[in-house]
Amino acid sequence: MNAPIIDPLQGDFPEVIEEYLEHGIMKCIAFNRRGTLLAAGCSDGTCVIWDFETRGIAKELRDKDCASAITSVCWSKSGRRILVSAADRTLILWDVVTGDKITHTTVEKTPLYARLHPGSSTTSLCLACSVYSAPVMVDLNNGNSTLLPASVSEGGNGLAPPSRNKVADDPAPLTPACFNKHGDLVYVGSSRGEIIIVDHHNAQVRAIVPIAGNAVIKNILFCRNGQYLLTNSNDRTIRVYENLLPLKDSLKMLDEIGETLSEVSGIEKLKAIGSKCLVLFREFHDSITKIHWKASCFSGDGEWVIGGSASKGEHKIYIWDRVGHLVKILEGPKEALVDLAWHPIHPIVVSVSWTGLVYIWAKDYTENWSAFAPDFKELEENEEYVEREDEFDIIPETEKVRESGVNEDVEVDILFVEKDSTFSDSDMSEEELCFLPACPSPDVPEQQDKFFGTSLKLVDRNHSGSPLSAEAAHNGHALNHISSPVEGMDNSVAEDTGVARLKRRRKPSEKGLELQVEKVKKPGKKIVKSSGKPQKLKNRSVDEDTSMSVFADEASDDYH
Repeated sequence: MNAPIIDPLQGDFPEVIEEYLEHGIMKCIAFNRRGTLLAAGCSDGTCVIWDFETRGIAKELRDKDCASAITSVCWSKSGRRILVSAADRTLILWDVVTGDKITHTTVEKTPLYARLHPGSSTTSLCLACSVYSAPVMVDLNNGNSTLLPASVSEGGNGLAPPSRNKVADDPAPLTPACFNKHGDLVYVGSSRGEIIIVDHHNAQVRAIVPIAGNAVIKNILFCRNGQYLLTNSNDRTIRVYENLLPLKDSLKMLDEIGETLSEVSGIEKLKAIGSKCLVLFREFHDSITKIHWKASCFSGDGEWVIGGSASKGEHKIYIWDRVGHLVKILEGPKEALVDLAWHPIHPIVVSVSWTGLVYIWAKDYTENWSAFAPDFKELEENEEYVEREDEFDIIPETEKVRESGVNEDVEVDILFVEKDSTFSDSDMSEEELCFLPACPSPDVPEQQDKFFGTSLKLVDRNHSGSPLSAEAAHNGHALNHISSPVEGMDNSVAEDTGVARLKRRRKPSEKGLELQVEKVKKPGKKIVKSSGKPQKLKNRSVDEDTSMSVFADEASDDYH
């Protein structure tokens, strides 16, 4: 009853599948900051960039040395670079505009996620999360890597990464991690059910936030404005935490909090600091089916939370508002969901299926004609309209009395563009790449040559030597190959007698040649002959065609 009061954006979420994209087998997707370009990683090692406005392919990035499946894609803040991680343990940084490969780095284990540092548009620092390994900070320029701690020792020094010798030491195949909004801290989801806040400059643990039930964290990410943190745990629950640290100078705030807690030390101090960094805001789960979640994320404005079902054979997306109410369940085709993303601006969700198709979910808008004019009224049935006395006058009396509230002396600025509040945090908005010119693929030359050769053969066959064509060439006249019903009849006769199908004119009969000779002897008279006895339909069609050819030749002679 009070839903419109609680959430003024109630109903601003996708509802139906509007379209789908198809190009190979796509595995992962990511929008740029403006939502104008969509990058998709394919199973053959190709990264395809779609123009989301026209739904066409704007760029295709392919490395000849990489044929493995793409595991993740990540845009830089300016949208001019894109980081791609592949299953062959490679990290490739691409220039989106030129399509050139900037760097190529190989890590020790297969990276499932790779994220660029959000602090700069030309950064070469990335965070890689590999299988059965702690997160790694990688410098793409020189290939140097720094292993971040994914667990804390009993002493609480925060310098004890998990063992890399035995796989059994870490039951989780992936230790997820993400940057905060400005990239000065890294939030790591450990296999022990803890959120570890790490200073990646010196690989030191600064705070610990325990999770209820010590559930293994499968995914962790911040919303766009950096105020909320989302975790997807192994206990089939999506949790949202409120960030209590300032968006800037978070390290300085952590130092101040640590100074106030001098009476405790070790792990207890780290947990005390963590209680002042993150606080649990909401929990989302399906209490009936108890399903696992394959992927989850925030909406562009952070008002909605979505989770994709991990059940095989179904493509379901759950949508909650930030208060915790389940508002919509999107049911797609009978294909498992692999990845999903919410558009940065519009209420659009993009999901990837197991078959490699990308489905675009959008809101089902209904036509409301009353929105075009405030005085427009929708009628259920026809009504008689009585017009006002001055309704259709050139200057109505009501307009004369009404005073204009527009100040005509105010200067209108047409040179500068106001910054969008959604991207006001970016100090490089003028340098952002929003669109790419579409390059149409040229035709294959071999097909053109083959088509040209076939056309020449057809022309030669159409102008092949026949008695009529030879006579026309001798007289200097050109043949006009115009199809007609009579020619269709001639072709049927030619097929019955075994003549080639491509010849459009048949060989004239002896009677036709005699008529042509008489026509030459007597050019001023028209020869008209009628058969005295009825003949078969086949012979009649041949005689009619002969007569028509005679009259056509006479008309041609009279014209010349």
